[in-house]
Amino acid sequence: MKRHIVLRVIAKLLIPPILLFALYVQFHGDFGPGGGFQAGVIFGAGFILYALIYGVENAQRVAPPGVVRVLVALGVLIFAGVGVVDLILGGNYLDYNVMAADPVAGQHIGIIAVELGVGITVAAVMMTIFFAFAGRER
Repeated sequence: MKRHIVLRVIAKLLIPPILLFALYVQFHGDFGPGGGFQAGVIFGAGFILYALIYGVENAQRVAPPGVVRVLVALGVLIFAGVGVVDLILGGNYLDYNVMAADPVAGQHIGIIAVELGVGITVAAVMMTIFFAFAGRER
């Protein structure tokens, strides 16, 4: 892959905006189209592009598979943890109204937290699946 200088330069230019756009979609999702799933897919695709251009070994140095697996679990724990916090605060599971004194603020906090958990999980699962297939010996 070292001979494909054009691909490497274009990828170096495109990957940061792709990851930045994923963050935009993540945190703009409660105001408009987007959210955790879409942001996770965009982030995962940007990382997979990096792995395809620069090699799976380099990608695994940037994000070791063990860390990626921890991120899968962390995202699910964030999602489920929001529901548990709602139960502790006296509401129903994933009833965000109880997360703040103002129900609208509680909805905002709950949605951002849940979407963050979904985004982390989706991106990490995409990376895990890619590593599983790309790391196989021929």
